[in-house]
Amino acid sequence: MRRFSLIVLYTALTLGANAALAEVPPGVEVIKPFLTGEMAKMVPASEALTLPEAALLDAADGAADLAPYRDKVLLVNFWATWCAPCRAELAALDRLQGELGGETFAVMTVATGRNPVPAIEKLFADEGISHLPILRDTDQAFARASGVLGLPVSILVDRDGTEIARLVGDAEWDSDEAKALIRALLDRPAAQP
Repeated sequence: MRRFSLIVLYTALTLGANAALAEVPPGVEVIKPFLTGEMAKMVPASEALTLPEAALLDAADGAADLAPYRDKVLLVNFWATWCAPCRAELAALDRLQGELGGETFAVMTVATGRNPVPAIEKLFADEGISHLPILRDTDQAFARASGVLGLPVSILVDRDGTEIARLVGDAEWDSDEAKALIRALLDRPAAQP
């Protein structure tokens, strides 16, 4: 029993030491003061992880053009048509994209798993969604590579493609707290090569 306890203690110390040595993305310090209210549910990244490459489909079953998302601050939202909390936050995501989306920021919604295009289009029409893209991760490869284990999950990514924080569950993405957090990240200069 004593040997088992020492192994557990040694493993915990080793893992803790490695986490302490990991490079925390600079954007984490920028957003920490803004993790209040609705955004208090966001978990800052503990190490610099790059958003994985994605092979997504568009509404016409073609390869989605992801070029418009490069070099922007992104809020990548993983959702599904059958997920009630996902559906509940789409309107707020749409309003956020309508207000802040443009050359430096975008909301990138990714329907992961089985989400028939007609069901997505009907949902968007019923909810008045007009600013969000229809991007699909039908085989869930992008979601898995991004460490998404449930839905909805939103990942905040800086201009360099580095994860800054993630939120599991739904949120009021058009709240004052959410907009302040995103604006703080937008005000941060991009890293120099």
